[in-house]
Amino acid sequence: MAAGDAHRTILHVDMDAFFVAVERNRDPSLVGRAVVVGGEGDRGVVAAASYEARAYGVHSAMPSTRARRLCPHAVFVRGDHRAYSEVSGRVMELFRSYTPLVEPLSLDEAFLDLTGAMRRWGTGAAAGHDIRRAVFDQEHLTCSVGVAPSKFLAKLASQEAKPRASVQGVQAGEGVTVVVPGDELAFLHPLPVGRLWGVGPVTRERLERLGVTTVADLAALPRDIVVGALGKASGAHLHALAQAVDDRAVVPDQAPKSISHEETYPHDHHQREPLEREVVRMADAVATRLRAHEVAARTVVLKVRFGDFRTITRSITLPEAVDTGPALARAAKALLDEVDPSPGVRLLGIGAGSLTAASVHQLALFDEPASEGQGADLAEWSEATRAVDAIRERFGSTAIGPARLAGPGGLRVKRKGDQQWGPGGSLGADR
Repeated sequence: MAAGDAHRTILHVDMDAFFVAVERNRDPSLVGRAVVVGGEGDRGVVAAASYEARAYGVHSAMPSTRARRLCPHAVFVRGDHRAYSEVSGRVMELFRSYTPLVEPLSLDEAFLDLTGAMRRWGTGAAAGHDIRRAVFDQEHLTCSVGVAPSKFLAKLASQEAKPRASVQGVQAGEGVTVVVPGDELAFLHPLPVGRLWGVGPVTRERLERLGVTTVADLAALPRDIVVGALGKASGAHLHALAQAVDDRAVVPDQAPKSISHEETYPHDHHQREPLEREVVRMADAVATRLRAHEVAARTVVLKVRFGDFRTITRSITLPEAVDTGPALARAAKALLDEVDPSPGVRLLGIGAGSLTAASVHQLALFDEPASEGQGADLAEWSEATRAVDAIRERFGSTAIGPARLAGPGGLRVKRKGDQQWGPGGSLGADR
Protein backbone atom coordinates (compact mmCIF):
# COMPACT_ATOMS: atom_id res chain seq x y z
CA MET A 1 0.00 0.00 0.00
CA ALA A 2 1.36 3.39 -0.90
CA ALA A 3 1.08 6.47 1.25
CA GLY A 4 -2.31 8.06 0.98
CA ASP A 5 -4.27 4.87 0.31
CA ALA A 6 -7.56 5.49 2.12
CA HIS A 7 -9.15 2.14 1.37
CA ARG A 8 -8.11 0.38 4.57
CA THR A 9 -8.87 1.09 8.21
CA ILE A 10 -6.39 -0.78 10.39
CA LEU A 11 -6.40 -0.62 14.18
CA HIS A 12 -3.56 -1.61 16.48
CA VAL A 13 -4.86 -2.21 19.99
CA ASP A 14 -2.25 -2.41 22.75
CA MET A 15 -3.14 -3.09 26.38
CA ASP A 16 -1.63 -0.63 28.85
CA ALA A 17 0.90 -2.29 31.18
CA PHE A 18 -1.11 -5.48 30.72
CA PHE A 19 0.53 -7.86 33.19
CA VAL A 20 0.62 -5.17 35.87
CA ALA A 21 -3.00 -4.24 35.24
CA VAL A 22 -4.13 -7.87 35.62
CA GLU A 23 -2.19 -8.15 38.88
CA ARG A 24 -3.81 -4.95 40.16
CA ASN A 25 -7.25 -6.36 39.42
CA ARG A 26 -6.26 -9.39 41.49
CA ASP A 27 -4.72 -7.28 44.26
CA PRO A 28 -6.06 -3.71 44.44
CA SER A 29 -3.38 -2.76 47.01
CA LEU A 30 -0.96 -2.56 44.06
CA VAL A 31 -2.84 0.35 42.47
CA GLY A 32 -0.75 3.52 42.36
CA ARG A 33 2.44 1.74 43.43
CA ALA A 34 5.58 0.95 41.44
CA VAL A 35 5.08 -2.68 40.38
CA VAL A 36 7.46 -5.02 38.57
CA VAL A 37 6.30 -8.37 37.17
CA GLY A 38 8.98 -10.97 36.54
CA GLY A 39 11.63 -13.14 38.12
CA GLU A 40 12.80 -11.99 41.54
CA GLY A 41 16.02 -13.95 41.83
CA ASP A 42 19.53 -12.92 40.90
CA ARG A 43 18.89 -14.16 37.38
CA GLY A 44 15.33 -12.97 37.05
CA VAL A 45 14.17 -10.73 34.22
CA VAL A 46 11.57 -7.98 34.19
CA ALA A 47 8.52 -9.01 32.16
CA ALA A 48 6.56 -5.81 32.71
CA ALA A 49 6.72 -2.65 34.77
CA SER A 50 4.04 -0.22 35.85
CA TYR A 51 4.28 3.33 34.60
CA GLU A 52 5.27 4.33 38.14
CA ALA A 53 8.29 2.00 37.91
CA ARG A 54 9.11 3.07 34.35
CA ALA A 55 9.58 6.61 35.61
CA TYR A 56 12.72 5.33 37.37
CA GLY A 57 14.10 3.69 34.23
CA VAL A 58 12.73 0.17 34.76
CA HIS A 59 11.72 -1.60 31.57
CA SER A 60 10.99 -5.09 30.25
CA ALA A 61 13.88 -7.49 29.60
CA MET A 62 15.97 -5.70 32.23
CA PRO A 63 17.67 -7.89 34.87
CA SER A 64 15.58 -7.82 38.03
CA THR A 65 18.63 -6.95 40.13
CA ARG A 66 19.11 -3.73 38.14
CA ALA A 67 15.40 -2.93 38.36
CA ARG A 68 15.57 -3.21 42.14
CA ARG A 69 18.56 -0.85 42.26
CA LEU A 70 16.77 1.71 40.08
CA CYS A 71 13.49 1.48 41.97
CA PRO A 72 14.12 0.03 45.44
CA HIS A 73 10.57 0.74 46.61
CA ALA A 74 9.01 -1.29 43.79
CA VAL A 75 6.77 -4.25 44.59
CA PHE A 76 7.94 -7.37 42.75
CA VAL A 77 5.29 -9.84 41.62
CA ARG A 78 6.25 -13.25 40.29
CA GLY A 79 3.53 -13.23 37.66
CA ASP A 80 0.96 -15.75 36.48
CA HIS A 81 1.16 -16.54 32.77
CA ARG A 82 -1.97 -18.68 32.93
CA ALA A 83 -4.02 -15.77 34.30
CA TYR A 84 -2.65 -13.42 31.63
CA SER A 85 -3.46 -15.95 28.92
CA GLU A 86 -7.04 -16.34 30.16
CA VAL A 87 -7.65 -12.58 30.19
CA SER A 88 -5.97 -12.23 26.80
CA GLY A 89 -8.24 -14.90 25.34
CA ARG A 90 -11.33 -13.01 26.46
CA VAL A 91 -9.98 -9.71 25.10
CA MET A 92 -9.19 -11.27 21.71
CA GLU A 93 -12.72 -12.69 21.55
CA LEU A 94 -14.05 -9.21 22.23
CA PHE A 95 -11.96 -7.89 19.32
CA ARG A 96 -13.47 -10.57 17.06
CA SER A 97 -16.93 -9.18 17.83
CA TYR A 98 -15.82 -6.11 15.86
CA THR A 99 -14.26 -7.95 12.93
CA PRO A 100 -13.13 -11.51 12.11
CA LEU A 101 -9.87 -10.04 10.83
CA VAL A 102 -7.93 -10.03 14.11
CA GLU A 103 -4.19 -10.75 14.13
CA PRO A 104 -2.83 -11.23 17.66
CA LEU A 105 0.81 -10.21 18.02
CA SER A 106 1.17 -11.25 21.64
CA LEU A 107 -1.02 -11.64 24.71
CA ASP A 108 -1.57 -7.91 24.93
CA GLU A 109 -1.75 -6.52 21.40
CA ALA A 110 -3.41 -7.21 18.09
CA PHE A 111 -4.16 -5.75 14.67
CA LEU A 112 -7.79 -5.39 13.58
CA ASP A 113 -8.87 -4.72 9.99
CA LEU A 114 -12.12 -2.79 10.23
CA THR A 115 -12.26 -1.79 6.57
CA GLY A 116 -15.42 -3.80 6.00
CA ALA A 117 -17.12 -2.46 9.14
CA MET A 118 -16.97 1.27 8.41
CA ARG A 119 -20.70 1.45 7.59
CA ARG A 120 -21.31 0.44 11.19
CA TRP A 121 -18.73 2.69 12.83
CA GLY A 122 -18.36 5.58 10.43
CA THR A 123 -14.76 6.21 11.42
CA GLY A 124 -11.88 4.22 12.80
CA ALA A 125 -11.69 6.67 15.70
CA ALA A 126 -15.28 5.86 16.73
CA ALA A 127 -14.49 2.14 16.64
CA GLY A 128 -11.31 2.70 18.65
CA HIS A 129 -13.13 4.59 21.40
CA ASP A 130 -15.84 1.93 21.52
CA ILE A 131 -13.23 -0.83 21.85
CA ARG A 132 -11.59 1.02 24.73
CA ARG A 133 -14.95 1.32 26.51
CA ALA A 134 -15.79 -2.33 25.89
CA VAL A 135 -12.43 -3.59 27.18
CA PHE A 136 -12.78 -1.49 30.33
CA ASP A 137 -16.38 -2.53 30.93
CA GLN A 138 -15.58 -6.23 30.47
CA GLU A 139 -12.13 -6.55 32.06
CA HIS A 140 -11.53 -3.29 33.97
CA LEU A 141 -8.41 -2.78 31.87
CA THR A 142 -7.29 0.09 29.67
CA CYS A 143 -5.84 -0.06 26.19
CA SER A 144 -4.44 2.33 23.59
CA VAL A 145 -5.55 2.32 19.97
CA GLY A 146 -3.81 3.46 16.81
CA VAL A 147 -5.85 3.95 13.63
CA ALA A 148 -4.19 4.20 10.21
CA PRO A 149 -4.34 2.94 6.62
CA SER A 150 -1.55 0.40 7.34
CA LYS A 151 -0.35 -1.95 10.08
CA PHE A 152 2.96 -0.17 10.47
CA LEU A 153 1.44 3.27 10.99
CA ALA A 154 -1.33 1.91 13.24
CA LYS A 155 1.26 0.45 15.58
CA LEU A 156 3.20 3.71 15.71
CA ALA A 157 -0.05 5.57 16.34
CA SER A 158 -0.99 3.35 19.30
CA GLN A 159 2.36 4.19 20.91
CA GLU A 160 1.53 7.87 20.61
CA ALA A 161 -1.81 7.24 22.34
CA LYS A 162 -0.30 5.59 25.41
CA PRO A 163 0.13 6.97 28.92
CA ARG A 164 3.52 8.41 29.80
CA ALA A 165 5.74 7.65 32.76
CA SER A 166 6.90 10.63 34.81
CA VAL A 167 8.38 11.17 38.27
CA GLN A 168 5.52 13.67 38.76
CA GLY A 169 3.05 10.87 38.16
CA VAL A 170 1.48 8.95 35.30
CA GLN A 171 0.38 11.22 32.47
CA ALA A 172 -2.73 10.01 30.67
CA GLY A 173 -2.48 9.49 26.93
CA GLU A 174 -5.06 10.32 24.31
CA GLY A 175 -6.25 6.72 24.21
CA VAL A 176 -6.87 6.82 20.46
CA THR A 177 -4.52 8.33 17.88
CA VAL A 178 -5.58 8.55 14.24
CA VAL A 179 -3.31 8.89 11.21
CA VAL A 180 -5.57 10.49 8.65
CA PRO A 181 -5.15 9.28 5.05
CA GLY A 182 -3.05 11.84 3.26
CA ASP A 183 -1.21 12.85 6.46
CA GLU A 184 0.92 9.70 6.74
CA LEU A 185 4.24 11.40 6.04
CA ALA A 186 3.44 14.39 8.24
CA PHE A 187 2.91 11.95 11.14
CA LEU A 188 5.80 9.64 10.30
CA HIS A 189 8.72 11.83 9.26
CA PRO A 190 9.35 13.76 12.50
CA LEU A 191 9.74 10.51 14.47
CA PRO A 192 13.18 9.20 15.53
CA VAL A 193 14.43 6.61 13.06
CA GLY A 194 14.68 4.10 15.91
CA ARG A 195 10.86 3.89 15.93
CA LEU A 196 10.91 2.01 12.62
CA TRP A 197 10.48 -1.77 12.74
CA GLY A 198 13.84 -3.40 12.26
CA VAL A 199 15.98 -0.53 13.56
CA GLY A 200 17.95 -1.82 16.51
CA PRO A 201 21.12 -0.39 18.08
CA VAL A 202 23.46 -1.66 15.32
CA THR A 203 21.25 -0.42 12.46
CA ARG A 204 20.67 2.88 14.20
CA GLU A 205 24.43 3.38 14.55
CA ARG A 206 24.96 2.68 10.84
CA LEU A 207 22.23 5.15 9.94
CA GLU A 208 23.68 7.80 12.22
CA ARG A 209 26.96 7.52 10.32
CA LEU A 210 24.94 8.58 7.27
CA GLY A 211 23.52 11.54 9.18
CA VAL A 212 20.15 9.87 9.70
CA THR A 213 18.39 10.57 13.01
CA THR A 214 14.75 10.97 11.93
CA VAL A 215 12.51 9.04 9.57
CA ALA A 216 12.53 12.11 7.29
CA ASP A 217 16.32 11.87 7.05
CA LEU A 218 16.05 8.25 5.96
CA ALA A 219 13.31 9.01 3.42
CA ALA A 220 15.49 11.71 1.86
CA LEU A 221 18.38 9.32 1.14
CA PRO A 222 18.52 7.54 -2.22
CA ARG A 223 17.40 3.95 -1.95
CA ASP A 224 20.72 2.57 -3.24
CA ILE A 225 22.65 4.33 -0.46
CA VAL A 226 20.40 2.80 2.20
CA VAL A 227 20.71 -0.63 0.60
CA GLY A 228 24.47 -0.26 0.41
CA ALA A 229 24.67 0.55 4.11
CA LEU A 230 22.18 -1.99 5.44
CA GLY A 231 22.00 -4.75 2.85
CA LYS A 232 19.45 -5.39 0.12
CA ALA A 233 16.61 -6.84 2.19
CA SER A 234 16.85 -4.64 5.28
CA GLY A 235 17.73 -1.49 3.37
CA ALA A 236 14.86 -1.84 0.90
CA HIS A 237 12.42 -2.64 3.70
CA LEU A 238 13.35 0.34 5.86
CA HIS A 239 13.45 2.73 2.92
CA ALA A 240 9.90 1.67 1.99
CA LEU A 241 8.69 2.15 5.56
CA ALA A 242 10.21 5.64 5.60
CA GLN A 243 7.92 6.42 2.64
CA ALA A 244 4.93 5.01 4.60
CA VAL A 245 4.69 2.06 2.20
CA ASP A 246 3.28 -1.03 3.91
CA ASP A 247 0.86 -3.32 2.09
CA ARG A 248 0.80 -6.19 4.60
CA ALA A 249 -2.62 -7.61 5.29
CA VAL A 250 -4.05 -8.41 8.71
CA VAL A 251 -3.77 -12.20 8.95
CA PRO A 252 -6.08 -13.79 11.54
CA ASP A 253 -4.80 -16.36 14.03
CA GLN A 254 -1.68 -17.66 12.35
CA ALA A 255 -0.58 -21.13 13.42
CA PRO A 256 2.67 -21.13 15.41
CA LYS A 257 5.87 -21.67 13.44
CA SER A 258 7.60 -23.20 16.44
CA ILE A 259 6.94 -24.04 20.08
CA SER A 260 9.61 -23.90 22.75
CA HIS A 261 10.28 -23.90 26.46
CA GLU A 262 13.41 -22.69 28.21
CA GLU A 263 14.51 -22.10 31.77
CA THR A 264 17.17 -20.03 33.52
CA TYR A 265 18.50 -21.60 36.73
CA PRO A 266 19.44 -19.88 40.01
CA HIS A 267 22.65 -21.91 40.02
CA ASP A 268 24.65 -23.32 37.13
CA HIS A 269 24.28 -27.04 36.48
CA HIS A 270 27.63 -28.80 35.96
CA GLN A 271 26.36 -32.40 35.84
CA ARG A 272 24.45 -34.15 33.08
CA GLU A 273 21.90 -35.98 35.23
CA PRO A 274 19.86 -32.95 36.41
CA LEU A 275 19.92 -31.61 32.85
CA GLU A 276 18.47 -34.86 31.56
CA ARG A 277 15.60 -34.53 34.03
CA GLU A 278 15.07 -30.98 32.80
CA VAL A 279 14.95 -32.27 29.23
CA VAL A 280 12.17 -34.69 30.17
CA ARG A 281 10.17 -31.93 31.87
CA MET A 282 10.55 -29.49 28.99
CA ALA A 283 9.84 -32.10 26.34
CA ASP A 284 6.63 -33.01 28.14
CA ALA A 285 5.58 -29.32 28.28
CA VAL A 286 6.38 -28.68 24.60
CA ALA A 287 4.60 -31.86 23.51
CA THR A 288 1.49 -30.85 25.44
CA ARG A 289 1.41 -27.50 23.63
CA LEU A 290 2.00 -29.20 20.26
CA ARG A 291 -1.06 -31.36 20.80
CA ALA A 292 -3.09 -28.36 21.97
CA HIS A 293 -2.33 -26.69 18.64
CA GLU A 294 -2.96 -29.97 16.78
CA VAL A 295 0.50 -29.92 15.23
CA ALA A 296 3.55 -32.17 15.28
CA ALA A 297 7.24 -31.37 14.88
CA ARG A 298 9.97 -32.77 12.66
CA THR A 299 12.78 -30.60 14.04
CA VAL A 300 13.96 -30.62 17.65
CA VAL A 301 16.28 -27.86 18.87
CA LEU A 302 18.35 -27.83 22.06
CA LYS A 303 19.50 -24.45 23.40
CA VAL A 304 22.24 -24.19 26.03
CA ARG A 305 23.58 -21.03 27.66
CA PHE A 306 26.61 -21.33 29.88
CA GLY A 307 27.52 -19.30 32.93
CA ASP A 308 29.68 -16.95 30.82
CA PHE A 309 26.60 -16.26 28.60
CA ARG A 310 28.06 -18.23 25.69
CA THR A 311 25.05 -19.75 23.91
CA ILE A 312 24.94 -22.75 21.58
CA THR A 313 22.12 -24.52 19.75
CA ARG A 314 21.93 -28.03 18.37
CA SER A 315 19.16 -29.43 16.20
CA ILE A 316 18.02 -32.69 14.65
CA THR A 317 15.48 -33.45 11.94
CA LEU A 318 13.41 -36.56 12.61
CA PRO A 319 12.23 -38.98 9.91
CA GLU A 320 8.61 -38.39 10.97
CA ALA A 321 6.80 -35.59 12.80
CA VAL A 322 6.12 -36.26 16.50
CA ASP A 323 3.98 -34.74 19.25
CA THR A 324 4.81 -36.83 22.33
CA GLY A 325 7.07 -36.04 25.27
CA PRO A 326 9.15 -39.23 25.04
CA ALA A 327 9.85 -38.65 21.36
CA LEU A 328 11.02 -35.08 21.92
CA ALA A 329 13.00 -36.08 25.02
CA ARG A 330 14.89 -38.85 23.23
CA ALA A 331 15.87 -36.48 20.44
CA ALA A 332 16.86 -33.72 22.87
CA LYS A 333 18.89 -36.13 25.00
CA ALA A 334 20.79 -37.20 21.90
CA LEU A 335 21.63 -33.54 21.31
CA LEU A 336 22.55 -33.05 24.97
CA ASP A 337 25.06 -35.89 24.66
CA GLU A 338 27.06 -33.61 22.36
CA VAL A 339 27.32 -30.88 25.01
CA ASP A 340 29.89 -30.70 27.82
CA PRO A 341 28.07 -29.25 30.86
CA SER A 342 31.16 -28.95 33.04
CA PRO A 343 31.60 -25.17 32.47
CA GLY A 344 28.16 -24.73 34.06
CA VAL A 345 24.78 -24.51 32.31
CA ARG A 346 22.86 -21.33 33.12
CA LEU A 347 19.90 -21.86 30.76
CA LEU A 348 18.44 -24.85 28.97
CA GLY A 349 15.72 -24.89 26.35
CA ILE A 350 13.92 -27.22 23.94
CA GLY A 351 12.24 -26.09 20.76
CA ALA A 352 10.05 -27.89 18.25
CA GLY A 353 9.95 -26.68 14.65
CA SER A 354 9.05 -27.71 11.10
CA LEU A 355 5.47 -28.08 12.31
CA THR A 356 2.84 -30.02 10.37
CA ALA A 357 -0.77 -30.89 10.98
CA ALA A 358 -0.94 -33.62 13.59
CA SER A 359 -3.26 -35.70 11.40
CA VAL A 360 -0.46 -36.44 8.94
CA HIS A 361 2.26 -37.59 11.33
CA GLN A 362 3.14 -41.12 12.37
CA LEU A 363 5.03 -42.69 15.26
CA ALA A 364 8.65 -41.82 14.71
CA LEU A 365 11.86 -43.56 15.49
CA PHE A 366 12.22 -41.64 18.74
CA ASP A 367 8.77 -42.42 20.11
CA GLU A 368 9.29 -44.33 23.31
CA PRO A 369 6.50 -46.56 24.57
CA ALA A 370 6.18 -47.37 28.23
CA SER A 371 8.25 -50.51 27.85
CA GLU A 372 11.25 -48.46 26.62
CA GLY A 373 11.16 -50.50 23.44
CA GLN A 374 10.17 -49.75 19.87
CA GLY A 375 7.22 -50.69 17.76
CA ALA A 376 4.31 -49.84 20.06
CA ASP A 377 0.99 -49.59 18.36
CA LEU A 378 0.47 -46.01 17.15
CA ALA A 379 -3.22 -45.95 17.97
CA GLU A 380 -2.60 -47.06 21.56
CA TRP A 381 0.16 -44.53 22.08
CA SER A 382 -1.91 -41.66 20.65
CA GLU A 383 -4.82 -42.70 22.85
CA ALA A 384 -2.53 -42.61 25.91
CA THR A 385 -1.38 -39.05 25.18
CA ARG A 386 -4.96 -37.91 24.67
CA ALA A 387 -5.87 -39.46 28.02
CA VAL A 388 -2.99 -37.59 29.71
CA ASP A 389 -4.16 -34.31 28.18
CA ALA A 390 -7.74 -34.93 29.36
CA ILE A 391 -6.60 -35.66 32.93
CA ARG A 392 -4.50 -32.51 33.04
CA GLU A 393 -7.33 -30.44 31.63
CA ARG A 394 -9.61 -31.59 34.42
CA PHE A 395 -7.25 -31.92 37.39
CA GLY A 396 -4.31 -29.63 36.60
CA SER A 397 -0.86 -29.94 35.05
CA THR A 398 0.65 -31.75 38.05
CA ALA A 399 -2.00 -34.50 38.15
CA ILE A 400 -0.07 -36.81 35.82
CA GLY A 401 3.29 -36.86 34.10
CA PRO A 402 6.41 -38.89 33.31
CA ALA A 403 7.38 -41.23 36.15
CA ARG A 404 10.93 -39.87 36.18
CA LEU A 405 9.62 -36.49 37.33
CA ALA A 406 8.02 -37.88 40.49
CA GLY A 407 9.66 -37.04 43.78
CA PRO A 408 8.86 -36.58 47.48
CA GLY A 409 7.08 -33.34 46.67
CA GLY A 410 5.04 -34.87 43.86
CA LEU A 411 5.35 -34.28 40.14
CA ARG A 412 7.46 -31.37 38.89
CA VAL A 413 6.02 -30.84 35.45
CA LYS A 414 6.26 -27.67 33.45
CA ARG A 415 3.51 -25.68 31.87
CA LYS A 416 3.44 -22.65 29.61
CA GLY A 417 4.67 -19.63 31.53
CA ASP A 418 6.74 -21.47 34.13
CA GLN A 419 10.15 -19.84 34.37
CA GLN A 420 9.01 -17.36 31.78
CA TRP A 421 11.12 -14.58 33.25
CA GLY A 422 13.91 -16.37 35.05
CA PRO A 423 14.11 -18.06 38.42
CA GLY A 424 12.76 -16.71 41.63
CA GLY A 425 14.62 -16.83 44.84
CA SER A 426 13.65 -20.41 45.61
CA LEU A 427 12.62 -21.86 42.25
CA GLY A 428 14.18 -23.53 39.30
CA ALA A 429 16.90 -25.86 40.54
CA ASP A 430 16.93 -29.42 41.80
CA ARG A 431 18.34 -29.42 45.29
